Amino acid sequence: MTGPVDTDDQDDPPPPAATAGARDALALETIEVDLFVEALFRRYGYDFRDYGKASLTRRVRNLATGFGAATISELTARMLHAPERLPDIISGLSVPVSEFFRDPHVFLALKERVFPLLASYPEINIWQAGCAHGEEIYSLAILLTEAGLYERTRIFATDISKAALNRAAEGIYPLQEAREAGRRYRAAGGSASFSDYFHARYELMKLDQRLAANVTFAEHNLVTDGVFCEAHLVLCRNVLIYFTTPLQDKVLQRFAQSLVRGGFLCIGTRENLEFSQARNRFQLIDGAAQLYRLLPGAGGA
Repeated sequence: MTGPVDTDDQDDPPPPAATAGARDALALETIEVDLFVEALFRRYGYDFRDYGKASLTRRVRNLATGFGAATISELTARMLHAPERLPDIISGLSVPVSEFFRDPHVFLALKERVFPLLASYPEINIWQAGCAHGEEIYSLAILLTEAGLYERTRIFATDISKAALNRAAEGIYPLQEAREAGRRYRAAGGSASFSDYFHARYELMKLDQRLAANVTFAEHNLVTDGVFCEAHLVLCRNVLIYFTTPLQDKVLQRFAQSLVRGGFLCIGTRENLEFSQARNRFQLIDGAAQLYRLLPGAGGA
């Protein structure tokens, strides 16, 4: 029903007591989240202290609900005394969002601007940090295969979540994703058919295991763990947006240390190095794809 607004039906401003109560509840929640994060770090070594507060708070709230905890403090107590639930905790705090050939223009840029230079190396190392459920790993493997580079490539797929890594290693996804994945595959410069790379059964698609033959799946914490490998290309897409600026700088420094001289870095399309301390270490190659190249003498491996 439409018509004139009845001001009598509109919500009145909350009374001062209610506003003060809301502020007190928010302050209490902030303390609880800080204590949860500190306890997680001191008990298990997982450091979320420099993650973005807003998104981290939402995830901790969701964890408390999922665990049936009345408060975040109760969630903290359960986490401290039930180490067997740690994988569930880490899985809930991470953001395993991915899809095949996400942002096709990024994969097209890799194919056209990076692959020809990678072809000059007898062996190629690629590190995908924060691989989530693995869709982008298999996307990369497909394009490397079609470029004739996969046989001499080793892909290191890392994530903080063991559950996400297990799913990525299985390579099994809903079949309903195939049509849209095929469209993005063609937009990314695919030269065959996406259906050539999976077997369909029971509404699921199983990726060709040959695509995982040169992939190493491993747990790695970008916050606390060191340089993972000597890489010619590092991909870390849509992970940095969840970090504070100091943590972004720390991770980008680690990537610079991981890359060979003249190596490439690809970050998320909503991320950039403009305000980072690392901006002087990299040359922007493609702004739309957020593709960078390590400058000479900038600390490569």
